Amino acid sequence: MIEAAMIWNEPNNKSHWDPELDPDWSRFANMAILAADAIAAENPAVTKILGGISPIDADFMALMKQYGVLDHVDAVGVHGFPLDWNLWQIQEWPQKIGEISTVTDLPVWVSEVGVSSFGAEEVQRWGLRRTAELLLGNAPRIQWYSLYDLPREWGATTRHREAEGSSYYRHFYMGLLREDGTPKPALEEFLRYAPAMGLAQWFHFEDPRLDDAVAWMKRLRVTSLRTGLSWADSFRPNALDWYDRQMEALADFDVTVTFCFTPEHRGVMPHHTSPPLVPEEFAEFCATMIRRYAPGMAVSPVRSVRASAA
Repeated sequence: MIEAAMIWNEPNNKSHWDPELDPDWSRFANMAILAADAIAAENPAVTKILGGISPIDADFMALMKQYGVLDHVDAVGVHGFPLDWNLWQIQEWPQKIGEISTVTDLPVWVSEVGVSSFGAEEVQRWGLRRTAELLLGNAPRIQWYSLYDLPREWGATTRHREAEGSSYYRHFYMGLLREDGTPKPALEEFLRYAPAMGLAQWFHFEDPRLDDAVAWMKRLRVTSLRTGLSWADSFRPNALDWYDRQMEALADFDVTVTFCFTPEHRGVMPHHTSPPLVPEEFAEFCATMIRRYAPGMAVSPVRSVRASAA
């Protein structure tokens, strides 16, 4: 079932929110409050999370507190990749969580953490083990990113490619499974920590890996999954069919759904990182998805999908 709704993904990262269009993040804050309230109106039992921030920045969190965003959510998310992109070391994980906890008493979810196998698969395995040692018991939710390597032909969702140089290619090696579906050494390591450690896995529109992913997650004893439903995808032909299929396939997991990505024609600028022209439209998308997949009554996602489609 959907147990939590995350409002946007990495709002302080220009790969996901354009700071040139919203330099003080006031537009984002307004949109986030509208979305949180819309979700709560549909089902107050769904946990509302401020989209995982990357980098982990206490000043950004303080700004969200100043705008009142934290009064409308139940938890905040942080994302960290210290062995790949962050300018801090892996043993600093408890300190980074502590920095956010000085700003807010809300639970701090580690909604994305991962290590690439770009340099060596054994480094990824070691990094997973060290991450588990540092975070299990210190954060209420930990989502390992990710199950699959990103196929090269899909491209990474980033606006940092020029700045990242060769590190850009680390995006393609974050999975426990290689692109051809074979396991890496880290997959066996992950088994030691599931189900206490969950997964974060994004599914592209009509992703052919969906059924295989469900089978792997059940084999790995995963119970908690973070994924996304793209607002931009809602304007594609057969969008609801895809959403229904995705959510029905994930019905056996405790799902955190991330709502994000502005449709190009509904943005201040035509890009998925743009603030929306009408922020209430994003809030309505969030409400519609909660109404469809996590209605206020205790109804399973599978039954609610079929009832809505009837």
